[in-house]
Amino acid sequence: MSPDIIYMVVQKIWWFSVVLGVLVTFHEFGHFIVARWAGVRVLKFSLGFGPKVLSRQIGDTEYLLSAIPLGGYVKMFGEDAGETVAPEERERSFSHKPLWKRTLIVAAGPGFNFFLSYLIFSAWLAVGAPLPIPTFAEFSPTIDAIRADSPAGQTGLQVGDRITRIDEREITTKNEIHAAVAESGGRSLTVEVRRGNTLKTFLITPELYDPENVEQADTQVRPYYVIGIEEAAPIVTAVMPDMPAAEAGLQERDRILEIQGETIQTWSQMTRIIKAHPNDPLTVQVDREGAILTLTIVPDSHEVTDNGTRITIGKIGIMGSGRSVIRASSPLMAVIQGVKATWGWCELTVVGIYKMLTGEISSKNIGGPIMIASASGTAAERGLPDVMFFVAVLSINLGILNLLPIPVLDGGHLFFFACEAILGRPLAERQREFTQQVGIVLLFGIMIFAFFNDIQRLLQ
Repeated sequence: MSPDIIYMVVQKIWWFSVVLGVLVTFHEFGHFIVARWAGVRVLKFSLGFGPKVLSRQIGDTEYLLSAIPLGGYVKMFGEDAGETVAPEERERSFSHKPLWKRTLIVAAGPGFNFFLSYLIFSAWLAVGAPLPIPTFAEFSPTIDAIRADSPAGQTGLQVGDRITRIDEREITTKNEIHAAVAESGGRSLTVEVRRGNTLKTFLITPELYDPENVEQADTQVRPYYVIGIEEAAPIVTAVMPDMPAAEAGLQERDRILEIQGETIQTWSQMTRIIKAHPNDPLTVQVDREGAILTLTIVPDSHEVTDNGTRITIGKIGIMGSGRSVIRASSPLMAVIQGVKATWGWCELTVVGIYKMLTGEISSKNIGGPIMIASASGTAAERGLPDVMFFVAVLSINLGILNLLPIPVLDGGHLFFFACEAILGRPLAERQREFTQQVGIVLLFGIMIFAFFNDIQRLLQ
């Protein structure tokens, strides 16, 4: 194994630990601080599971760093309903607290995940940066842009076509198009699209994305195939303040037509040119509501890590089409707009889970620790702002998943509390044990499925 690959793996593991550590700390601190406020004695506060690596006793609580960094827990006195508690100690027992206090303690974990996302989004907006909230239209396998000289363009596919199937594989998102093309190895693909009310079938042969670079690359790297329809149109949705695009006069809704005389048809085509010219003046032709303007933009230079190698790329500070963008005119407005941003990402996540359950989106989009580690490392290569944004989005996902009514998750406990409120008494111990066993099996199955998807992505 080459040193570059070893460096890349170590880097991804490190950032995975950092990202997960932040998420788990906030989640468990939510349980911890609300339990303390409610007068419950907290026995253990652990980051990680399994054998303890480090521990320290402070007051009633033992603080632990455990060996398996895939979560954490807070153990409270009297947490188990069947636990024997002396009358004089009931005041500090979790199970002897009023229902509303127990509900607050359990809900505080996911609540603090949402609060963490809110803090990051508000800080992001407070510095004047626009914050994107993707829509499902952005993930839809509908063709938004197409290169005329690409395999898809030459075969007859058009903007507005919705890809429904590639070979025998049903397509529900743009990511699935990427995966199907990547797995092809360059062989011809049968692509089924819906155009209006008509289904059409095309035979398309993928091409190498950049044959020159592929020939010069390490022989262990697989060639990257495309068909020319994966990218968004080169339409500016947002312009970052104090960045080259803003200083040059680029505005929202501008469509990039040419850069240095090269006709621009897709967003990735545009970004490829910009990244390749840090500090070089670029002549950019744009369409602004029918008027053709020519601007000169000088991309800033940014150092990033690409597969373990430090490289310099150009950035001009714009966001692409297909996204709803939130802005704040002042730090005070950022506090308000942060709520809107957090709600928007929560709504997107909930709808996404529903679409997976109904089959509208493939369950292959579920990812586990390997995908999180890979995404953490990729975000780190782009800089700290990208890491913080990734933490915010992942924190919302963690909060919502924990609220699912699956026993052993926070949502399962909240479900038990809801039953208790309706029945006027807790569920019988045998009922709770049975549902928890079902929950463990279900959760274990989901984890195996997520790992299976991760491994499939690696093999692809």
